[in-house]
Amino acid sequence: MSRFQQRAGQHMIVDIPGPTLDPDTRAFLQKYRFKGICLFRRNVESPEQLRTLMADLREVLGEEALIAIDQEGGAVIRILDTPQAPSAMALGATANPELSRQVGAAVGRGLRSYGINWNYAPSLDVNVNPFNPMIGDRSFGSDPESVALHGVNWALGLEEAGVMASVKHFPGHGDTHIDTHLALPTVNKPIEELLKTELHPFKKAAEAGVGSMMTAHIIFPALDSENPATLSRNILTGLLRDSWGYAGLIVTDAMDMHAISRQYEGGQAAIKALNAGADLILCVNDLKLQEKQVEAIARAIEEGVLSEDLLSRSEEKLAHFSARFPCTPLPYPEEARQADEELMLTASRQALTEYHIEELPAPDTRILLLAPDKLSVGGAYEDTLSPEHLQERLQEVYSEVKLLTYTQQDPLKALPELFAALQDAHHVVLGGLARELFNEQELQLISEIQSQGVPILHLALWNPYQVMQLDLPALITYGFRHNALQALTETLQGKSPAGKLPVQF
Repeated sequence: MSRFQQRAGQHMIVDIPGPTLDPDTRAFLQKYRFKGICLFRRNVESPEQLRTLMADLREVLGEEALIAIDQEGGAVIRILDTPQAPSAMALGATANPELSRQVGAAVGRGLRSYGINWNYAPSLDVNVNPFNPMIGDRSFGSDPESVALHGVNWALGLEEAGVMASVKHFPGHGDTHIDTHLALPTVNKPIEELLKTELHPFKKAAEAGVGSMMTAHIIFPALDSENPATLSRNILTGLLRDSWGYAGLIVTDAMDMHAISRQYEGGQAAIKALNAGADLILCVNDLKLQEKQVEAIARAIEEGVLSEDLLSRSEEKLAHFSARFPCTPLPYPEEARQADEELMLTASRQALTEYHIEELPAPDTRILLLAPDKLSVGGAYEDTLSPEHLQERLQEVYSEVKLLTYTQQDPLKALPELFAALQDAHHVVLGGLARELFNEQELQLISEIQSQGVPILHLALWNPYQVMQLDLPALITYGFRHNALQALTETLQGKSPAGKLPVQF
């Protein structure tokens, strides 16, 4: 190993394959002395196991390591045994930025109890595109000022609890039709519109001194006609550093995502991002790419392609934030944990939103629950709600709940069974369990129910934009975690919902 390799490692965040440090992984981390690790669900099995893993990571990487995770809330949660936050959009529906600050702090207390000191959250993307395949409920809403208020408060609450925030995805991922895990999108808007919408929350975060920002793999021609933001000196240095005076860390989104990895050679992409102004390269899910990038960075340091001035300024920032947010665990008393659990439930209750509801089904109503099965996940998401679990929760309210499932690939195959089931049903409850909008065949299936004259209640348990497709009476939870489902059952039992839809259709 060389000093260039280890210096290169200080500008990279990588992942590990499992819940323990096997000998090969330990040797890889020791060889390059990476600045930090990004944890995923596959790295978390139990509280004891995670504490052991964190101790091992501190031993190998040092107390100044940055141990990161995506613990956004809602559908994007890696650790399930700490209090689970509602999604950003749920918090937007509460119209209470102070509540967002409290939730961010509670998330921070849970993470820091393990020594995790960096959270890739919250999303400051202004979700103005209902068809956005990547953001959706990860955004606080479609109003730039509301997103800024909730997002900055969430981030500051997190940092008050000892965990650095990373607001994302700068300069904004809220108006794309393409998932950057799959391809490279372009947002072709004039600078005036970007300043009012996409950029507004990030400027507020910069002014508030939030610890770090994560870049977006998106081309914004009004800001840089050639390079995606991750690789753009105009955007990362010219706009963020020079114009806005931002002094926090800049980390790339994952460089294995196809928006970058299928457009640019891996090593050169990493060098270009650092020269553009990024402090850290995030590279996960691809060991060969990690080795290629760290070796390319090492050569660039040795050959002077990455200047000493650039590296030194970046390393000063890294040292500052590592000292400010150490990766040592902090106590999390049971009393505080219980208070945070209650806080998350309170937030979910305040978020739940009704849409065109005149009267909910009575407890003695015979319910037919119609829901998709075998849902796929991808990108930032790692799990879903099963139709069977939703049925169990509805059975807490209604005396009879029959479940009928269909596949998203061929919903109409369920028609014969559906027509038979409708003969005994008083009310259909449509379980909106998918993160996608309803497809054309699903809409046709729902239309067949409407033609039979049976009333429908739509439960939008993930994607609130499904509501605009149907214009049916709906309850919107903005998520499917246990607190959201508890708030849902309470509403079905008569509790008045308080949330306000934070997006415009």
